Amino acid sequence: MLTPRILALAGRSLALRGECVFVIREDGLLPCSDWDLTTRYTKPTAYRVGIPDTGGGKTETVLAAEVLHLRIGADVGMPYVGQSPLRRARLTAGLLQTVETALSEVYSNAPLGSSVTPFPEAPDQDITDLAGGFRGMRGRVLVRESVNVTAAGGPAPQTDLKRADVTPDLSKAMTRETLAAARASIEMVYGVLPGLSNIATTGPVVREAQRHLAQRALQPIATMIAQEASEKLGQTVPLDCMRPLQAFDAGWRARALTAIVAALAAAKEAGVDPVPAVKLVDWDE
Repeated sequence: MLTPRILALAGRSLALRGECVFVIREDGLLPCSDWDLTTRYTKPTAYRVGIPDTGGGKTETVLAAEVLHLRIGADVGMPYVGQSPLRRARLTAGLLQTVETALSEVYSNAPLGSSVTPFPEAPDQDITDLAGGFRGMRGRVLVRESVNVTAAGGPAPQTDLKRADVTPDLSKAMTRETLAAARASIEMVYGVLPGLSNIATTGPVVREAQRHLAQRALQPIATMIAQEASEKLGQTVPLDCMRPLQAFDAGWRARALTAIVAALAAAKEAGVDPVPAVKLVDWDE
């Protein structure tokens, strides 16, 4: 019943809502869009669930044994309600949204690439034609008449003919640093090391970040899902996030096999039983 589609729905719901509810049926698991529950000694006893459908959802009342209720980040005051990682970083998520919205408005409305260029006195038609001849990638060049001229009609001073750029300077607002810090904080609450998004990240850092994500964030959630499914579905359900991270290409697999054979040979020469030795490193298979 735990098909890849169901696991994907569960993962997305746990990431955004902190909990997920499926109703167990003979033909599979039915995802629920909303639910209410009653508890006894902090354990759920019954659910009123809303099952979505194209023609309009329906509401059903089911017992706790008919429901897979997955939750993460539960508080001791309400252990039956999960919390999203974004809720634990609410201020950071709000800051990130504010910065992104501000940058979006700046890039949409600010006069990026525009400038004001002084021009000596000339007829308005000539200035309009000259200004229309300037074309830029983003903005356009604005032309204005010079105001500092001599009384005898001489040329304008050179200080009045300097080009003025009206593109806003966002470096003083530290938008880049704020955006990077907010993104890194959100990545941390999800178990992703911020170094993974660094432009200078190399292969070993990527592997360690993926291993950290699988060990510290995903595997405990997978164990919780497996335990809930084993209790409700009536058979043992294993979920492992670590084995897919092992090296399955030819080169690394050959090196791993060489290291394993060398370790077993050394254990045999030293008279050490390899069975308890591999259990010390939590390697059963």
